[in-house]
Amino acid sequence: MRLIVTTFVGVVFGFLIGLSFPKLSLTKFNISSGILTTIDIKYTEYTNSVPSGSTPLQHPIDNNRSSANATSKKIWVPSNPRGAERLPPGIVKAESDLYLRRLWGKPNEDLTSTPKYLVTFTVGYNQRKNIDAAVKKFSGNFTILLFHYDGQTTEWDEFEWSKQAIHVSVRRQTKWWYAKRFLHPDIVAPYDYIFIWDEDLGVEHFNAEEYIKLVRKHGLEISQPGLEPNKGLTWQMTKRRGDREVHKETEEKPGWCNHPHVPPCAAFVEIMAPVFSRDAWRCVWHMIQNDLVHGWGLDFALRKCVEPAHEKIGVVDAQWIVHQSVPSLGNQGESQNGKAPWQGVRERCKREWTIFQTRFSRAEKSYYKAINSTSH
Repeated sequence: MRLIVTTFVGVVFGFLIGLSFPKLSLTKFNISSGILTTIDIKYTEYTNSVPSGSTPLQHPIDNNRSSANATSKKIWVPSNPRGAERLPPGIVKAESDLYLRRLWGKPNEDLTSTPKYLVTFTVGYNQRKNIDAAVKKFSGNFTILLFHYDGQTTEWDEFEWSKQAIHVSVRRQTKWWYAKRFLHPDIVAPYDYIFIWDEDLGVEHFNAEEYIKLVRKHGLEISQPGLEPNKGLTWQMTKRRGDREVHKETEEKPGWCNHPHVPPCAAFVEIMAPVFSRDAWRCVWHMIQNDLVHGWGLDFALRKCVEPAHEKIGVVDAQWIVHQSVPSLGNQGESQNGKAPWQGVRERCKREWTIFQTRFSRAEKSYYKAINSTSH
């Protein structure tokens, strides 16, 4: 009997206590001051920690506002980036960067420096000594970004600079595959110049800061260092000349150039070690095809991105490199039909060149046909 009476009194008392609390509306979320979500608690702790004299932050959501008032005014800004039209312009950040930040402290104190240039290398661990020598030719004004095609990344921590570099690892991919996916113009926008280099380049006679000075001096939007004349040379245009700082045109074999201002006699650099200005890269990035990963044929089309191309594309002779022609990426292929891995890679390169030329030609013809049809 005593147990039954005690239980009954407890139930009645609990019922009365429950009636004393404000009613919780799940539709309007009118949460009383005594009931806070985890986010509300954290926000309250943060605002309470604001020093006296500081302006406290305003809570972004006013729970007391009615549903009608909350939806009566809508934001729509057509000039915002696509997909962000519903946001107030002041909160939109259309561009980003590759600067490394801390997980603690004040955000505005994260960056002790903001590099002005970006250099990327597509690498395998076997070429680490060569890359180590190359990276040391680039000053603290450069962000270092390594694309790893062999899956080995932590091994590079034997080099002190690697601990501050950015590493992206996807097996068996080319630098143009990486560039299309990780070097969007809005991501690399803070950088004045972007170097997109192979791993097999000798840099004994190269200094990146001096190179930048010459590029600016001669107004080059797309450029590359001159190549050692006696090794790894394909085109006369990229051959280093010892009597000048920069050259922008050359003479090729008879019949190779139908005009002195078109590739490969001018407006031409190779894809092994190109350097792009910010504006030029924004155009070139859009020209890179998603499925054509080797970039063959791209060098002949770079002139479409600057004007006049024969003046803004050139080779820097005073800062030169050596193409060592290490077939490391070719060995990442697979043997098929009795052919060596590198043979399959080479055949793909040639096939992509033809595909790219065909696509570009058709795109231009379609454009001019549409223009002519609308002008009549």
